[in-house]
Amino acid sequence: MFLLARRWLDRRDAIFAAALYAANPYFIVIVYWRSAFAELLAGALLPLLLLYTLLAGEEDEQAILPLAAIVAAAWLTNIPAAVMVNYSLALLIVILAILKCSARVLLNGAVAALLGAALAAFFVMPAVYERRWVNIAEVLSAGVRPEDNFLFVKINEVDHNRFNLLVSLVASAEMIVLAIAASFSVSGRRREPREWWLLLGWAVPAVLLNFSFTSFLWEHLPELRYVQLPWRWLLCLAVPFALFVTTASRRWMVRVLICVGMFAVLMFAWHRTQAPWWETAGDFAGMLRQQRSGAGYEGTDEYVPVSGDPYEIKHDAARVFLDDGVVPAEIRRIQVTQWSAESKIFTAQVDHPGQLVLRLFNYPAWCVQVNGQVVPTSTRDVTGQMEIPVQAGENRVQVSFARSSDRTLGGIISGITALYLGGLVMIRRARLRKPA
Repeated sequence: MFLLARRWLDRRDAIFAAALYAANPYFIVIVYWRSAFAELLAGALLPLLLLYTLLAGEEDEQAILPLAAIVAAAWLTNIPAAVMVNYSLALLIVILAILKCSARVLLNGAVAALLGAALAAFFVMPAVYERRWVNIAEVLSAGVRPEDNFLFVKINEVDHNRFNLLVSLVASAEMIVLAIAASFSVSGRRREPREWWLLLGWAVPAVLLNFSFTSFLWEHLPELRYVQLPWRWLLCLAVPFALFVTTASRRWMVRVLICVGMFAVLMFAWHRTQAPWWETAGDFAGMLRQQRSGAGYEGTDEYVPVSGDPYEIKHDAARVFLDDGVVPAEIRRIQVTQWSAESKIFTAQVDHPGQLVLRLFNYPAWCVQVNGQVVPTSTRDVTGQMEIPVQAGENRVQVSFARSSDRTLGGIISGITALYLGGLVMIRRARLRKPA
């Protein structure tokens, strides 16, 4: 933010803008109420996105590489933030192209977005392809759908309504201050018209998308629904907020009063609506017991295999057992020698053919070998657990997470893109070193 603000502010004002951005109201909500630290990390990319978009708007082709790196970093940091970054880049590039009447600006932005996606293809491609393996529709279940999270919307869930009221109060206060600051920063529009219009053009959609009358956009714009929570656009709004507040008045007393006012809104919401860290000591103790017992932590429904229901799996279920309804696993001499995230090794001594049931979801990328031979697996009804066929006698079973074709292809695309971009950087450095 400091580098961005220094384009049109002196050092002291740029420091204030950077400090205000780092401690803006929505970031405080993220830290103390949401603990969404991946989203918070993505916030570090947004000032750089605007900075290098401005450079790309000056038809500086060297800005394409940093823009591509920013887009790639967003994909690797937080998917909802990456969707917002891509839409923000498109919006900012279109505004710049209109202001400059230049199609070259559009081309630079499109190339940067494509290169960024290609650079992160080792993650993006599996994320796109493998979602058919899981109940991805659950990511838009009741309570986390856009229509349930517009500002001041209420649903039949008390905890949801309390938090939505809190974030709605914070968002409203931030939007009011932003509108007043933008109206008082008219001198900035005359001095830096391009930057002023870019900030305003970025702020207005980020505000409007928080309200229910934009629901048709959430329904029809590609992948926008996967942002889930409309007030996540406050992440992008934080950049115009910090810069407009800084440029609206050079008086430090006014700036201090604005900060105190926003802090007062947070304190009011804290004490009257929803306190942060609503988990109790007992909740944390329960989580610790689950980890130590091997039961693990509660996952999210959207990553469960298609048709699987994790709530049907018993918390005390054995890692491996023979599904014959006769003798428990430990009497059947099942010995686990390795049970890590991507590799499971165990032996099973059984007296008749049957199915071994694992406490493991059966994703297509799992490769299973029994006594050195690859065997097909099946999926247990309802729970989605893996079932492995075994014969009478000793069975040495190895389950490993294989590298699927989408991951291989994504890695190849990322590698080629990285080599291409690295080659461009080396060529440009060589040209700069060459004497005139």
